[in-house]
Amino acid sequence: MTEPKLPGVILAGGRATRMGGGDKGLRPLGDARLIDHVIARLAPQCGPLALNANGDPARFAGLNLPVLADSIADHPGPLAGVLAGLDWAATLGATQIVTAAADTPFFPDDLVAGLQAAAGPSGLALAATPDDTGRLRRHPTFGLWPVALRDDLRAALAGGLRKIVLWTDQHQAGTAHFPAEPFDPFFNINTPEDAAQAEALLSQQGTA
Repeated sequence: MTEPKLPGVILAGGRATRMGGGDKGLRPLGDARLIDHVIARLAPQCGPLALNANGDPARFAGLNLPVLADSIADHPGPLAGVLAGLDWAATLGATQIVTAAADTPFFPDDLVAGLQAAAGPSGLALAATPDDTGRLRRHPTFGLWPVALRDDLRAALAGGLRKIVLWTDQHQAGTAHFPAEPFDPFFNINTPEDAAQAEALLSQQGTA
């Protein structure tokens, strides 16, 4: 019997200060929006999808996805989005989720399979690629997260922890290695210059 696909959570709770504020995911990229590219890559790899975002959820109504707000106040960062996703997954009876960032349109088509293969003893895994020197760079918003650790994460956030890898290292997260050629697939859009580079990459790929 085939295992059901894991729920996927797109992390879009950031403030996009380097892009002038607003929702980066709703900005155009090619013939669509950034969030549309992310959904198109994640949906075939996952079961149900949800979006972690704060503020008025109506701005995402056209996506037809559940919008999960942080349960921790004052925008504590991506870990709060992971927690919101884990709490949502618990209501579905799921045991794990996969997360992807809303500003990263070219992440691997085998992200989920790679994360599952690399899971550590706790069930955690983070994606990573080599940098120009060959040194491994982790991408902590792209991860595999066990629902069983959600109360531990909630307590860590309540205690002031904000850096993802500090928490994942405590739980011996595995590392899923992905190639960075011809470019790093976890390239994310933070600035107008990044947006221009993404348009060029999209054009090179010949996809909309």
